[in-house]
Amino acid sequence: MRKEQVVFFGMAAAFIAVLIFATPVPAPAADPIKLNYSIFFPAPHKNTVLATEWAQEVEKRTNGAVKITMFPGGTLTPADKCYDGVAKGISDIGMSVLGYTRGRFPLSEVIDLPLGYKNGLAATKLINAYYQKFKPQEFNDVQVMYFHAHGPGILHTKKPVKNLDDLKGLKIVCHGLSAKVVGALGATPVAMPMPERYDALQKGVAEGGVNPIESLKGWKLGEVIKSTTENFGSAYSTGFFVVMNKDKWKSLPPDVQKVIEAVNLEWIEKTGKGWDDIDKEGKEFTLSKGNQVIALSKEEDEKWAKLVRPILDEYVANMKTKNLPGDEAIKFCLEELKKFQ
Repeated sequence: MRKEQVVFFGMAAAFIAVLIFATPVPAPAADPIKLNYSIFFPAPHKNTVLATEWAQEVEKRTNGAVKITMFPGGTLTPADKCYDGVAKGISDIGMSVLGYTRGRFPLSEVIDLPLGYKNGLAATKLINAYYQKFKPQEFNDVQVMYFHAHGPGILHTKKPVKNLDDLKGLKIVCHGLSAKVVGALGATPVAMPMPERYDALQKGVAEGGVNPIESLKGWKLGEVIKSTTENFGSAYSTGFFVVMNKDKWKSLPPDVQKVIEAVNLEWIEKTGKGWDDIDKEGKEFTLSKGNQVIALSKEEDEKWAKLVRPILDEYVANMKTKNLPGDEAIKFCLEELKKFQ
């Protein structure tokens, strides 16, 4: 770890400690504030577990003044309706994916680009640093809690893919900007959210998918694929938001707001590390099923990386038409990612 990273992490830890100890604990409430939380991950998934622990920590530190009820599996609002559900007050809090409503968060889609991600903690630190730097107006109708992003989005298929020729023409499930990655690599994109992919692969609607390796266990996709290709040079990530209804946030007492802000800072690190933990579990799970993991040679990986570079240029051009600083966003993300990986 470089010296500047040690300093950065040390300062962050100190700041969190100050928030924790400086934040007054609200007095017990006769009638607690009740909030609901919509999340599309199934109940057993690590991200639902971490989100539930976040809710429990808020309740604990507010001395029971806030009670949060979780609605996993998209039972309150489906994944692609989660953000609007929070903004309109259908749910008080929500977690979902930027890419499920592509075009809704144009500047923030920089996070979903194939920047060559290597781990989830780096991706999570990057998306939060990016938000603090650019504060995009696309989130102005909600109160942002925090963001996170999964580990490297790589290829998983029903037959081994060792090179670009093996991939050519295969139907690959994807979503958001990862569809562009699939197309650039010569495969055929089949867009669909994560909850629909198991059936699509099982029934032969698709021949593979691009997603983090954790999904092989978390979404049981290791049961319906046979091979994983570690194409890290062209690996993308996917940005996730955790947001609260703005009016609901404003209605909370200031001491409760401070508690939540302190917990949010801690959960950035916890969730980033959580992604890396479940990536390891996903790899172990797929290997236990007899599936193989293929590491591309350096030369082959560079070929894949070269093919996706025009996607970054296209993003910059698209942002320019919207009068958004896409070139600055790309430059910032590439430089920051080097610090975190």
